[in-house]
Amino acid sequence: MKRKIEEAIALRESGEYAASIERWKRLIGEEPDNGFLHYQCAWTHDTMGLESEAVPYYESSIQLGLDDKDLQGAYLGLGSTYRTLGEYEKSKSVFKKGIGRFPENKALTVFYSMTLYNLNEHSQAMELLLTCIGETSQDPTIEAYKKAITFYAGQLDAVWK
Repeated sequence: MKRKIEEAIALRESGEYAASIERWKRLIGEEPDNGFLHYQCAWTHDTMGLESEAVPYYESSIQLGLDDKDLQGAYLGLGSTYRTLGEYEKSKSVFKKGIGRFPENKALTVFYSMTLYNLNEHSQAMELLLTCIGETSQDPTIEAYKKAITFYAGQLDAVWK
């Protein structure tokens, strides 16, 4: 099985997406309860721009179970896919679950902020982004203002006179 998985990944990495998807589907047929296979199949669909087809595989992968690294990727993939399909509330729900489980994953937070933007929740989206930038940037021009950026992140509408 390990060799078959490596071959399917290699197909995706070499741009042979359709062949990779067919391989993932065959492997899922052999091991339908293997969440990792569903996750990889979803990822490959996403890579091809087949977001609608990716959704059930992402959902299955999360339901069937994944290790923490792949689970973070599945939450990000599913949440982002829902967002690109205009399913903003579903996207928001997935990202909230993912962030609740993996609060240290800043990529989840950044993608979540995109969903909030689409839902016209601009203040919260900006707060999350600015906080993320303030906490993670190593750019010296940002680091010099880290304290101010994180302070203002939650107070963008405040006016001091």
